[in-house]
Amino acid sequence: MNRAQLVLSAAVIAVLAAAGGYGLAQLGRPPAPTAAAAASSDRKVLYWYDPMVPAQHFDKPGKSPFMDMQLQPRYADEGPTGAGGVRIDPAAVQSLGVRLVSVQRGEFAQNLDATGVLDFNQRDVAIVQAKAAGFVQRVYARAPGDVVAAGAPIADLLIPSWGGAQVEYLAVRRAGDPALEAAARQRLMLLGMPPGLIDQVARSSRPRNVVTVATPMGGVIQTLDVRQGMTVSMGQTLAQIAGVATVWLNAAVPEAQAGQVRVGQPVGAELAAFPGEAFNGRVTAILPTTQADSRTLTVRVELANPGGRLKPGMFATVHVGGAARPALFIPSEAVIRTGKRVLVMVAGEGGRFQPVEVQPGREDDGRTEILAGLSEGQKVVASGQFLIDSEASLAGIQAKPLGAASAPATKAASTLYESRGRIEALSAGSITLSHAPVPAIGWPAMTMTFKLDPPALAKDLKVGDQVAFGFEQRPDGPVVRRLVKEAAR
Repeated sequence: MNRAQLVLSAAVIAVLAAAGGYGLAQLGRPPAPTAAAAASSDRKVLYWYDPMVPAQHFDKPGKSPFMDMQLQPRYADEGPTGAGGVRIDPAAVQSLGVRLVSVQRGEFAQNLDATGVLDFNQRDVAIVQAKAAGFVQRVYARAPGDVVAAGAPIADLLIPSWGGAQVEYLAVRRAGDPALEAAARQRLMLLGMPPGLIDQVARSSRPRNVVTVATPMGGVIQTLDVRQGMTVSMGQTLAQIAGVATVWLNAAVPEAQAGQVRVGQPVGAELAAFPGEAFNGRVTAILPTTQADSRTLTVRVELANPGGRLKPGMFATVHVGGAARPALFIPSEAVIRTGKRVLVMVAGEGGRFQPVEVQPGREDDGRTEILAGLSEGQKVVASGQFLIDSEASLAGIQAKPLGAASAPATKAASTLYESRGRIEALSAGSITLSHAPVPAIGWPAMTMTFKLDPPALAKDLKVGDQVAFGFEQRPDGPVVRRLVKEAAR
């Protein structure tokens, strides 16, 4: 294909794309009236415009200077562009398969899934050391990685310095003075001699300067630094044993979801090595540093390991569960993410639809929490919203920003902002709360007084109770509309 053919093909594609956009712009509009029809109509025409360039107005009908199409009239009874949103003919709404859902309030669980790796419990570690300087007479064929029981022998050490001290102890013991014998025994213990070896010397009445070094606990030998014939010094590490009764599960939690995790939360884990089997534990620590490359925090979970089935290095899927709390939510399919902001299409009266900016929260089971921008009972578009959003964009309709008053289709209502806090004071019609930050309206954590509507919301509550609450911003100040006592943590 030569260059001229390529240019011609590109031009054809551009024309087809423009025609497709124009066709979308005509959704819900009646056929364009001719100039004569518009002149004979009783409806007053404010101006004429090109649907592809709605911001440009013309004072008479004709062809658009931008596209090969007729200009459309804007009538006085339609109101200004964007007033009340875009109107779609009911027949077009039905043909588009538009489905409406209500903004609901219900229990929203704090569930989080992450991946993790099993590791040794670093709090369950034993160090085997030489109590005195000596020589290695014998080793017991151990190697790093071996699983050993408590009391398993590691090596036999010959310690010359213990021989003379034991001879002195036996001489004192034969003298029959209990006080001197106790003092001599204490000297042997200060030299590092284990009580069991001292008892053997006392029973046999013969010195024993060869001691068997054994493991103080069962587990896995991580390091072994002893060989037959080598010389060891006092305090030298001979072996390190890691226990396997419990293991750590280090889960990588995304930084953006770290606020949902707290110490003590129950955790479930699934391992590929044991399909269909669940392992339960609790969060024991949230490490204070973030992985710069993956933007994740390490959450440490401790799991019981009966029989040593869980092996460090195994991968696991982690499910962190939390207590459910009330929240506003809509189906996740109703959310339009533009990259810069998040929108939903709110259905109004008379077939009108208005794009509204919202602040989303958590997602769970196909639902998205709404922190700000919508009120309970409003109708939003869950199917076909992208076509309606395109129509609104072509009509020059701007999305209602966060913080603007929003009213549901049935009755006027203010946005309900959610937070948690502690009751500091109570009166007949007001409540003082020390509450957490409210990001939706830029409030930091602080203590302030709210009105109660109705006052009976505070029934059975007292100072010091932890509560979850929802409040409205009214001209006369914030008003609590929902107040629920939370379980003690």
